[in-house]
Amino acid sequence: MQIEIVSPERMIYSGEVQQVRVPGSAGSFAVLHNHAPIMSTLEKGRIKVTKLGGHVLFFDILSGVIQVKDNSITILVDKENP
Repeated sequence: MQIEIVSPERMIYSGEVQQVRVPGSAGSFAVLHNHAPIMSTLEKGRIKVTKLGGHVLFFDILSGVIQVKDNSITILVDKENP
């Protein structure tokens, strides 16, 4: 799956991933290969990105939106949490 995490200031991360876990407004959820299309708001929390090969990255956010469609994930964040 391809992911892009973008803030108004910059591209935070772009690449191929195996799994993504996000802090959804109705609770945390994971996105895997061939996930059904979804759009959801995100709340303050941590995005966990598992890259191909198992390396894990974390991104702390204050809020945002995720869109998943055709194995492409776009996450727009209002601001990174310092």
